[in-house]
Amino acid sequence: MLAYGAHIPAKAMLAQYLINDAWNETVETGDVNKPWSWADMHPVMKLSSKKHNKNLIVLSGEKGNTLAFAPGYNTRSFEPGQGGTTVISAHRDTHFRFLEDVSLDDVFEVTDRNNNTTSYVVNDIKIIDSDKQDITVYDNQAEIKLITCYPFDAPIAGGPLRYIVTAKLI
Repeated sequence: MLAYGAHIPAKAMLAQYLINDAWNETVETGDVNKPWSWADMHPVMKLSSKKHNKNLIVLSGEKGNTLAFAPGYNTRSFEPGQGGTTVISAHRDTHFRFLEDVSLDDVFEVTDRNNNTTSYVVNDIKIIDSDKQDITVYDNQAEIKLITCYPFDAPIAGGPLRYIVTAKLI
């Protein structure tokens, strides 16, 4: 039982190395590179915050198997720097736990697979009930929306509340 319990954290740690290697190869070649051969996702960008000491590789898609390993990019939203809203989601108790400490005027950087970096400044933080309100994706506002479940310390995941940090292009 102890070996099985250690298996999950070891697998998660190995996945992070494989995801980083796939990202580095993507930046180097400009091609799509999966972290492992059977993966149904691939690295699409890097989200960074100096203030929060974060460098997160963002994977394509927002399915549960993607979010288990990293933040996920909503492929129906705009790519960074393309003039519209870029939506990135992650779990509240892992990769986006730090959003609880984000404040207005914090700066995020997004690096694409061509190694172009764009900077964004936080201009809004809100909580919505996703059963009653949709998350707005604009086609004319260059921004990122970082989304996670709320509250951060909820004993059971999966409620309708979403914590949304919006940052506009600098």
